[in-house]
Amino acid sequence: MLYRLAIVLLCIISITSSAQNITEITKTFSKKATYELKKHNIPGAAFVVIKDNKIIALKMIGYTDKNKTQKIDKDTVFRLASVSKPFAATITTMLAQEKVLNLSEPITKYVPNFVLAQKGAAAKIQLKHILSHSTGLMPNAYDNLLHENWSMEKIISRFDRVTPICKPDVCYGYQNIAYGFLQFAIENSQPKDYITLMRERIFLPLKMDNATVGHNAFINNENTAKPHVLIKSRRTNKKDSKGKYIKENVWYPVKVEPDYYKVAPAAGINASITDLAKWVSANMGNNPDVLSPHLLEELTTPRIRTKKDIKRRYWKESLKDAHYGYGWRIYQFEDSPIIYHSGWVKGFRADIGYSPEHKVGFAMLMNAESNLINKLSHDFWKAVHKN
Repeated sequence: MLYRLAIVLLCIISITSSAQNITEITKTFSKKATYELKKHNIPGAAFVVIKDNKIIALKMIGYTDKNKTQKIDKDTVFRLASVSKPFAATITTMLAQEKVLNLSEPITKYVPNFVLAQKGAAAKIQLKHILSHSTGLMPNAYDNLLHENWSMEKIISRFDRVTPICKPDVCYGYQNIAYGFLQFAIENSQPKDYITLMRERIFLPLKMDNATVGHNAFINNENTAKPHVLIKSRRTNKKDSKGKYIKENVWYPVKVEPDYYKVAPAAGINASITDLAKWVSANMGNNPDVLSPHLLEELTTPRIRTKKDIKRRYWKESLKDAHYGYGWRIYQFEDSPIIYHSGWVKGFRADIGYSPEHKVGFAMLMNAESNLINKLSHDFWKAVHKN
């Protein structure tokens, strides 16, 4: 009896200590993030830290635009860019587990006008290869045509000029256009459109109240972060500790473009930091009625190695290996994995991830195209793994 009581007490002490540690890590990170964001003159940002099923910190910093007309709040909506991919992969894999579609089906079943230069090559690309970026296509094939106001139908017609660089399931090649093909598979395999299915299967059950899909949904929302790009760095009259003049980044607001919204599974979702807190928590296993353990396991099983990620700026000191699953990156961060994805579209950056071992989740949104988000995310996870 005393032995069992001692075990229970040790577990309670361990859990309490772990929660206290992540609270201290978060406090330190919050100070650092606030300082760095101000130093780089970032218009606005927000981040959330989750431990188990509890929000440890939900912090909003700065404004929706450089003119400081409106502060970022917990419901301010940002573009998620490529952080949309885990959502698309989740819906696709859900349908596969429900036998609505089969991940081993060729994409040509749903996109019959998709033809490659090498005869029969298109039919060898299966849904699972699109989910894991292992199609064999050259990375970012025809992304440039999204900026030129081409329709998806016209872009697809150009693939007959493309020769794969490897066979499917052999090499990694990040795709946006091809990821957009998932929408055809989703919509042609059951009666609901992509937006409706996303809302009914993910947004509503998880109470992601501000989450939407598409360009119109973003521009018609009054509480959105405005995108900013860097136009120059100028010298200020302030000096650093070494006596050198400090440079200040100058950010310029830009129009929200519809280009990447054409490939909604790749980059079409809009959400607030509050929404992402619920999404991260669900992916950590805290909403099994919405995202089942079997579903989460299939999404996060490593499928294809992504060697270039190991040399990623800021992260390379900590990454031991890297793979892509279905819509998620699996990073071997020192001695344990992080399930991770980042997003970048004109004027916005996003980072999201969680550690199954440490039971910690993190997400950050920024309305400026700054690599600072890479550094801050890495530094956060570095601190967690030192814990």
